[in-house]
Amino acid sequence: MPEDDAALSAEEELTLARLALGEGDLQHAADHVAAALVRSPTLPEAHETLARLNAASGGDLDLFPLGQQAFVGAVVARAHLLAAAGRPAEGLDLLAAATGYAPVTPWAAVPWVTAADLPERLDPERTARILMQVCAAAPDPAPRRLREPLAPYLTLARNAITVHPAHPLLLGAASALARRLGEVTLAVTWATRGVRAQPTKLGEVWLGYAYRSAGRTAEALAALERAVALDPDDLAVYADIAGTLADHGRLDAALGWVDRALAKDPTFDCAVHTAHRLRYLRDGNVDHLVALADFVRDHPDDTHEHGDLAECCRGRPWLGQVTPAGDDAPAPDGSAASAAAVRRLQQLAHPAWAHPPAAYDAAVGLATLDLADLLALLAHPPEAPATALGRVLGGQDPALWTRCAQVWACLGLLHHRTDEPWERSTRRRVLGELAAGDLGPAAEAALFALVTAAWVHPETRADVAALVSGRIAEAAAGPARRDPVVVSLAYLARATPALDPAARATADRLIAGAEGGPLRRLWRRLTALFRSG
Repeated sequence: MPEDDAALSAEEELTLARLALGEGDLQHAADHVAAALVRSPTLPEAHETLARLNAASGGDLDLFPLGQQAFVGAVVARAHLLAAAGRPAEGLDLLAAATGYAPVTPWAAVPWVTAADLPERLDPERTARILMQVCAAAPDPAPRRLREPLAPYLTLARNAITVHPAHPLLLGAASALARRLGEVTLAVTWATRGVRAQPTKLGEVWLGYAYRSAGRTAEALAALERAVALDPDDLAVYADIAGTLADHGRLDAALGWVDRALAKDPTFDCAVHTAHRLRYLRDGNVDHLVALADFVRDHPDDTHEHGDLAECCRGRPWLGQVTPAGDDAPAPDGSAASAAAVRRLQQLAHPAWAHPPAAYDAAVGLATLDLADLLALLAHPPEAPATALGRVLGGQDPALWTRCAQVWACLGLLHHRTDEPWERSTRRRVLGELAAGDLGPAAEAALFALVTAAWVHPETRADVAALVSGRIAEAAAGPARRDPVVVSLAYLARATPALDPAARATADRLIAGAEGGPLRRLWRRLTALFRSG
């Protein structure tokens, strides 16, 4: 539903619509009315002009055509005309489609949608489906900016329940909408009535969600377990139960439900994602997240969006962001690299990423840089860019920007000559030599790039894990075990796939020994910096 990019106001569009209407040019009048409705969906003058056009055309709906590339204003105008023609259910379908396209716009804030007698002319199941369509456009809970635009649909739900007080599907769908809009008590009431009218799997799920939003966890779990009893093959409910238990710290019980789902279908995506996330939360072993990344890579066609991997990596050292820069970071220069290489790095470098595979994918933008430029960017990082992030980093912590630049230069090296087999590749040789050098910013950046390669390419894991194990053993045996760079290396080891247990234990000891030390203070400063940025 593309929108018109014209900059005319609603009033100006209506002036043109009236002129076209006066000349009998009904199609141009319709185009301008549709544009006016996009600018101001509730403007009375727009609806008056639409009514005049409808009368002049004899109710010609073809003035507002639908199709794959339908203009949202035409969809909304057609919805109002359908309602005026005694076909309000079809009109509501179109308004709900417009809401799905642009939920922040108050498409439904018009008198006919909120009229108390409208539900008398609607089949209650059709009304329920429309409410479910609206729910699909709104997160749970909906942000405040969506609550007012969606409020007319909640009024429709209230009016429909007044007319059909015991319709189970209507009550459940209305509960789902009320829950999203912050009316949690009403959501529980309606969902309870829906289950009482007819116990169904979907009704129990709606009731469970309503209880969960109300903070009534035990009742939420009971309702969801009744849903499982009614339909043992709906594995999404198993994952919901597991998620609810995990949110309250009951990881073992949560994993029990996940395992039940996986026993039925080992490839069910919701259960796989939840299982790996919960196992990582239970023992902190990054191999669970690596297995999840492998699953995501091997199942690219999954239609359901999952945030488990990003959620587990967010804000964690090296998994989701750099560690604070040390005092030995080189001063920004960038003069040794080409201007094009500097611009490319400034566009991409960032102190945070969703997870290591996401960082790898983003760094493909550096794939066309030659080796000399990438090494120059590493040795002589450029100044921070004149962006909002660059100004924050350059103004508050220039060393952190330099660290970001070095990290991304090394991620760029991962994309250098990817046609070469890993063992004999230029990228492995160069990164390996950098990683084996004196422990400092460049070595850490190279090590992170190698660890990222291990996340993305399973055949590199043993090689990278051996290199990281050697470096962590060397650092642990040295005199500066509490030095920030050593502790940062320990966090990097924790992020390494397939690391042997002894090396992982060494990393854990180094991190535990540094609690409250200088890296922890730097970490708090870094977190505050991200918030301010």
